[in-house]
Amino acid sequence: MYKLLDGKAIAKIIKEEISLEVTEWKNKGISPTLAVILAGDDPASVYYANAKKKVCANLGFEYQLHELSAQTNDRELLELTQQLNNDKNVHGIMVMPPLPRQIDKDKVMASIKPEKDVDGVHPVNRGYIMSGQDGLFPATPQSCIEILLRSGVEIAGKNVVIVGRGDTVGKPLVFMILKHNATVTICHSKTVDLGAHTRKADIIIAAVGRAGIITADMVKEGAVVVDAGINKTENGICGDVDFEGVKEVAGMISPVPGGVGSLTTALLLKNVLKGISLQKGES
Repeated sequence: MYKLLDGKAIAKIIKEEISLEVTEWKNKGISPTLAVILAGDDPASVYYANAKKKVCANLGFEYQLHELSAQTNDRELLELTQQLNNDKNVHGIMVMPPLPRQIDKDKVMASIKPEKDVDGVHPVNRGYIMSGQDGLFPATPQSCIEILLRSGVEIAGKNVVIVGRGDTVGKPLVFMILKHNATVTICHSKTVDLGAHTRKADIIIAAVGRAGIITADMVKEGAVVVDAGINKTENGICGDVDFEGVKEVAGMISPVPGGVGSLTTALLLKNVLKGISLQKGES
């Protein structure tokens, strides 16, 4: 019988911890503030920006939404990031994807101060991930690790297979989970005989962006399966794991929705709080 890795329950605990920390900062005269930049009117981006506003309000954060037109240019966007960098009352900056085609995404991400980069996309923060130094790291890889640790899963010494090598999840997760002394194998869409690798895994983390790519015959009995994939299908949202099949062999498994994704906004806000400490030289 499998155990569900319940992201919603874990997120609730993390949010309670965050709320307490926000109160502590406010008692010191600091109101934790997240600034979100939205360029254009992509429906998904607008939805997620509004969702973050709601979570911020519930947890006591100040929230700023800076809206630019889809015709904005690099200069205008970079002027805004510089303004927010210099604003001591802003502690975290997030740029909502996707950016308009004419915008140089890499230039924009690199323009955000590393200690305000709550998405963990600045080259300095990416370097800190690889070197093992402390910084602000992407929320989804953090979520994969948190859902394991807070569910009592031992990572040290385990064979962990990460399926997916994307910049958002797979690549940073390799180095982040290595810090927990896992033995890591990284696979991807071009891996020959993917199942040969996953069947050896104590822990599988799927983040390749292909619905149902991990099937029951690819999972050894009792393995822990974390699904970090989000795919839109005609039947709704699903992950990279064939949940109904894999749950029959897995010891623990996370659902989609209700798993890793439930933690990401909470951990993004934890990055805002961590950023305050970094900006004040307390970390």
